[in-house]
Formats: sequence, structure tokens, C-alpha cells
Amino acid sequence: MRLDGLDVPVKLKVFDSLFVPLAKWSMLLTGNYRCITPNGMQSIRDAVHSDLDHSRAIYEHVDAIARRLGADPQDQVPFEKYAKAAESLLNPSSAARAVANGAPFIERVDLLVKLISHQLGAPNAQIDETVQTVDRKLEEKIVVS
Repeated sequence: MRLDGLDVPVKLKVFDSLFVPLAKWSMLLTGNYRCITPNGMQSIRDAVHSDLDHSRAIYEHVDAIARRLGADPQDQVPFEKYAKAAESLLNPSSAARAVANGAPFIERVDLLVKLISHQLGAPNAQIDETVQTVDRKLEEKIVVS
């Protein structure tokens, strides 16, 4: 990509659907935010594969929320494909590392999905638990600072 004659270190992908980015929500809620635990961090692989049925339930719930917002199922990544990719994700997510390194604020897609699911009358206890864990860990950073 070039902007004003200069190379820009960004790759832009154009999709027909506005909902393609929502496909990431399932991955973020199933793996990335669940790397943040009450006792520290865990890898994305462990967050996903420590209880595959639990992970599938979260993933499918978030996919269903995205579809209720208008996402096309063809734009979504099947759970099996994500779970297979997660097998090689041996590090904690950037969100978990940021929290562990003392960041008082991070991007909160987990909270966004929770609020939307509640608004749609489709709350999910597993997502609520993840949000509570992240909230507590961030509050610890603010209190300590």
C-alpha cells in the first residue's frame, strides 16, 4: 500500500461483507481473553484446549450473536479450524501480556460482546465470567498504581 507516495506497512483486505471482522469475536472470546486467569496468564492453546467442549460453547454462542447482528455464516471460521490453529499458539495473548505487564486499560471486545449479548436477551454465563476476571485483573492494576 502506498499513501502520498510513501510505503505504508499495512495490508488492507477488502471484503464484500461488513461483518467479516465479527468472525474474530469468537476467537477473541474463546482464546485471547481466556488467557487472563485469576492466577495469571495461560497460553491461547491452553485456554482453548483445556476444555474443548467449554471452548466450543463459547465460540458457537459468539458466532450466533454475530449472525443475529447480520453476519453471514460463510464469513465465519468454523470452530474446528480455529481449535486446530490454536494448538500452535503457545504464548498468552497480547491482552493477557498487557495485563500482566501492568496495563490499566486494554481493548475490551469481551465486554462489548457481553453487553451486546445481554441487549439481545442472550446472556452467556461463561462470557460473563471471563469479563469479570478481566475486570478484576485490570482493577488490581489500577489499585496498585
